[in-house]
Amino acid sequence: MCEALEVSASGYYAWVDRPDTPTDEWRQELVDAIEDVHAEFQGRYGSPRMTAELTAREYACSENTVVKLMREHGIRANIPRRFVRTTDSNHRLPVADNLLARNVDPSGPNTSWSADITDIPTREGWVYLAVVEDLFSRRIVGWSMDPTMESRLVVDALERAVARRRPGAGLLAHSDRGSQYASDHYQRVLAAAGITCSMSGVGQCWDNAPVESFFGSLKRELAPPGNLFHTHEQARAEIFEYIEAFYNRVRRHSALGYVSPKEFERMYNPTHRYTSRGQE
Repeated sequence: MCEALEVSASGYYAWVDRPDTPTDEWRQELVDAIEDVHAEFQGRYGSPRMTAELTAREYACSENTVVKLMREHGIRANIPRRFVRTTDSNHRLPVADNLLARNVDPSGPNTSWSADITDIPTREGWVYLAVVEDLFSRRIVGWSMDPTMESRLVVDALERAVARRRPGAGLLAHSDRGSQYASDHYQRVLAAAGITCSMSGVGQCWDNAPVESFFGSLKRELAPPGNLFHTHEQARAEIFEYIEAFYNRVRRHSALGYVSPKEFERMYNPTHRYTSRGQE
């Protein structure tokens, strides 16, 4: 090898025996930390959240360095998969005006909620997940699962959110124009809780962008391509763990300045103004 590369044998052995520099040791320590975080969060973090997590653990590093090291060592976040659109707006039920008007950064909790449904594939067939998200903290405050997309699916999620948060007057609940949300069943529950209904415009998926983003994160981080759940019960158990133990409590959210929804709410002080990047 030395002859082929035109280097001396003594020079090669001197290079092999040379101790690591402080920079080499720091890079290796950072790679070890990246691998630990990657394993701990099951491959759910790309470079921005990885950098935020390392910084919180008192590793001095830039996102560019993290990107380079992750690429060099083949460490990457899970890849998102495509999912089926579940909205059925082909009905004659009454729909509400778009009162939210894409104002997805309210000034406090329990001001604006957003709701939607997505599909979850399993080897037993589809199961559907309905969620209610508090737009202030991006926290999932209510959710339910069922093999069918009847109105009971979205009502269960809403009732759990109301029971958990006990919102006061003035709450706005936004959704798409799907038949489940336009149903008399759902509308009666909203009215009984004193919640005002808002619905997206026709074909305007961006009107519900935060919940769509949550679904994208869940499917990328929990169920990447080729990782089908075996049963409905397994899907329910793993989604419970993802939402209640990870997403709400631990996961660093880019819209919240890379803190978790729980931490963002803990930091809340009604005398301060909050933006999508955190406290001003």
